[in-house]
Amino acid sequence: MTHFPSRRSILGAASAVALLALTACGNVAGGGADSSKYPSGPVNLTVGQAPGGSTDLIARAISEGASKTLGAPMPVVNKPGANGALASKEVAGKPADGQNLVLLNASLITITPLAVTADEAVNIDDFDVIAGLSQDDYVLIASDKSGFKTIKDVTGAGRNITFGTTGVGTGSQLAQTVLFKQANVKGTDVPFDSGKPALTAVLGNQVELATIQLGEAMPQIKAGKVAPLLVFSEERNSFLPDTPTAKESGYDVPVAQYRAVAAPKGTPQEVKDKLVAAFQETFKSDAYKAFNEQNLLTPKEISGEEVVTQWKEYAAKYKALVEKYSISLSGTK
Repeated sequence: MTHFPSRRSILGAASAVALLALTACGNVAGGGADSSKYPSGPVNLTVGQAPGGSTDLIARAISEGASKTLGAPMPVVNKPGANGALASKEVAGKPADGQNLVLLNASLITITPLAVTADEAVNIDDFDVIAGLSQDDYVLIASDKSGFKTIKDVTGAGRNITFGTTGVGTGSQLAQTVLFKQANVKGTDVPFDSGKPALTAVLGNQVELATIQLGEAMPQIKAGKVAPLLVFSEERNSFLPDTPTAKESGYDVPVAQYRAVAAPKGTPQEVKDKLVAAFQETFKSDAYKAFNEQNLLTPKEISGEEVVTQWKEYAAKYKALVEKYSISLSGTK
């Protein structure tokens, strides 16, 4: 299960960041540096997840291309913890000079705040979002022994159903829980730390269903070891065209994982323009297009302003759904 930091640890970290902001030379918007000379050294891209996962792989693909355009290294720095909250808060407190960036998962902004305290939540207004990257869709899969081949099999089962999610405060948990509420299905939530153990539990028939990201599920779907029942994206996923969406099936549960690159609030426009240009060049490259294809990622290469607008809209929608169905994402009632 995902563990979030305590209110005391978050407040302590915030106080430390505030103290550094007051005492460190140049730790203000733009840092007083000549932005025309940006970048002045390595541009760190922090990831709040461990190496090897989808977010980390996306960061490395992006950094490889952008570093060439910027003419400076863009090392990926992994700082896992609290679903990305610790890394995001740390970067938000760094100088707004463009030398430190963070790869944000939309769920951290739109869903996790529904499961943690206000002090622990990450606010997108603390960042200048540079660019949207891609969309990673969730798919509901069923174990072989469950006998479920369609969502109608689930809704007509007339019994309690065990389902796995990728953790507390995740898109997986929200999508699966709201779906069951809307379909009047009784179920037992079994949260895991990520998609891989949830998939393993389905393969071993320890849970009957799980909602995980398509990239993790697809090899087992192709092998016929799990059955895809529906996807939670707004439209059918091009990599799984025969599987209906939740909306097509009559359920208003549009949930996907989106990712974007952001910088501390107050980063100079000239610096942001250079970063946008570097990422746009990366998007055009054959290598990056092939990366998206291989990892079943749908391009969502929108502006930072569009990211903020869309993510705030999703946050409001998810909050309304949770309140409407009296759902607790925190693991407590």
